[in-house]
Amino acid sequence: MRRAGERGILILVTGFFLMFLAIVCNYYVIAENRRYTDAAVEDTFITIKAGNSRGTIYDRNMEPLVNSAWETRAAVVPEGAKASELSSIAADEEEFRREYSAGKPFVFVSRGETAESAGVTFFRIPVRYSTPQPAQHIIGYLSEGKGAAGIECAYDRILRSVQGESSVTYSTDGFGNVLIGGGKSVVRGGAASGVVLTIDKEIQEICEESSRRIKKGAVVVSDVRTGDILASVSLPAYSWDSIGRAVEDEESPLIDRTLYAYSVGSIFKLVIACEGIEEGLDWYTYTCTGTADISGQTFNCHKKDGHGKQDMGEAMKNSCNTYFISLSRSLNTVKLRELASELGFGKVIHLCEGIAASSGYLPETEELLIPAELANFSFGQGKLTATPLHINQLTAAIANGGEMSIPRLIKGLTIDGEEVLNGKYPQSRRVIPEETAEKLRKMMEAAVSGNRASKAAPGNVKVGAKTSTAQTGRYDEEGEEYCHGWITGFFPAESPEYAVTVLAEDGGYGNEAAAPVFREIARRITEKGTR
Repeated sequence: MRRAGERGILILVTGFFLMFLAIVCNYYVIAENRRYTDAAVEDTFITIKAGNSRGTIYDRNMEPLVNSAWETRAAVVPEGAKASELSSIAADEEEFRREYSAGKPFVFVSRGETAESAGVTFFRIPVRYSTPQPAQHIIGYLSEGKGAAGIECAYDRILRSVQGESSVTYSTDGFGNVLIGGGKSVVRGGAASGVVLTIDKEIQEICEESSRRIKKGAVVVSDVRTGDILASVSLPAYSWDSIGRAVEDEESPLIDRTLYAYSVGSIFKLVIACEGIEEGLDWYTYTCTGTADISGQTFNCHKKDGHGKQDMGEAMKNSCNTYFISLSRSLNTVKLRELASELGFGKVIHLCEGIAASSGYLPETEELLIPAELANFSFGQGKLTATPLHINQLTAAIANGGEMSIPRLIKGLTIDGEEVLNGKYPQSRRVIPEETAEKLRKMMEAAVSGNRASKAAPGNVKVGAKTSTAQTGRYDEEGEEYCHGWITGFFPAESPEYAVTVLAEDGGYGNEAAAPVFREIARRITEKGTR
C-alpha cells in the first residue's frame, strides 16, 4: 500500500516536470522565431575597403613626386559577380579564384576593367612610390603607415590628415548576407592635397641619371636667384621597399650626403680670394716652387715642380696651393674668419623641421692664428668641413652678384594640387660686394675656358666652375690616400641661372671624378631648356 502511494507521487511529479519542460521548450521556440524574424527585417551594413591614399608630395611645377602612378583594384561580392568575367583580368588569377571560392567579399588587383555591376566596383588607387623613386632621400619613406624619414616624416601629420579611403558599402540582412538588390554606396578617395617642394622633377631625373658613375657622393642644383633647391641627389641610392638591406649596407645609403659635412679642399680658395680682393690684394703675386715652409712644416702644391710666378687669376685656374697659403698670411685673419661665417660656413642650414644640413666646422680665429692651421685653411684642408649644400650656397652667391639666398626646399602647401598656399618666399642678403663677385665669376669662368685640361666644359653653354681634390687622411690597402673629388659652378656664364655642386666621396681627383658629371648636367639642362 505504501509502495503504491510512493509510485503515485512519483508519477505525479514526473507529469508536472514534463509539463514544465514542454512549456519552456514552447517558449524557447517562440522566442527564437521572434529573434529570427526581427533579425531578418533589421538591416545592417558592410564596407569593403579598396585602399587608402596619403597626401601627395609635388615638385615646383605641381608634378607629383609620389602618387604618380595608379593601380586598379576591384571590390567583389561573389554572389553578385561572375568569376569567369573577372578571373581573366586578375593580376593573380589563382589568388582571385581562391578568394572567390571562399564566398566572402574581397578586393583584388586588376590588370584592367570590365563593366561594373551590383557586385563589382572598380577603383583607381594611387601607388605611393615609383621604382626608382625620384628624390628618394628628400621624399623619405614610411614605416607602418607613418612617415619615418625625409618629407614623409617632416610633414607626416599633414600628409596623413588628407588621406582618402576608397570603399564601397552594401546593406546586409541580420545574418550578414549582402543584399545585392539593395544598392551600394561608393566613396572614391582622393589625395590632391599635400606639400609642394622646390624640386624640379625633370632636373632631378637629369641629375640622378648623370651621377650614376659616382659610387658615393652628392649632387645639388639650385636657382642662383631664389636659393630654390631644384635637385638633390645622394649616392648610393636606396629603395623604399628594401630599408632593412639599406640599414645593413656598409656604404650607408640612408645617409643624405647633401647634408653631410666633408673636407672641401680647393673650392675654399674662392673664400680666400674673396677676402684678398676685399683687402685690395687682387694684384698679389707669388712664385710657386712646389713647396712652402710654414714654421718648419712643409706644405706641397699638387704640381711638384711648382707653377712659377702666379697672379690671383692664374693661381685660381691652376689651383695653386702655395699661392693661397702665401696670400692668407697677408690677410686679416679676423676678417677672413668673419667672411667665411658670413658666407654660411659653420652654420646649420635648416630646410624644414627634421631636415637640416650639418653645420660642419669652421675653425675659430684663435685656431687660425696658428700658422700651420691657417695654411691648411687657405686651401680648404685641416679642420674645416662643410656640406655640398654650403658649397652650393657659396657658388650661387658668387653667381648672383654677391646676393646670397637662403636655400629653400619647401614652396608651400596645396589643397587641390593646383594652387600653392602658405608659400615660403625666397630670402636673400648681400654678402659680397657686386664688383668682388664679378671678379670671382671671371676667375671661375677662366678656370674652365682657359684650362685645356678641364673636363667641366659642356660645349653647348659657357660655364664657370672650380674643382677640388680634398685629402681625407685615410688610405687604401696599396697606401693610396682616399680623396674627395669636388666641383662647383654655375651656368650660363653670361647670365647665371643654375648653381651645380658635385661631390664624389672617396672618388679621387675633382677634374676626373666630379667634373664630367657637372658637364653632363649642364649640357642636358641646357638642351632641354627646362626653365
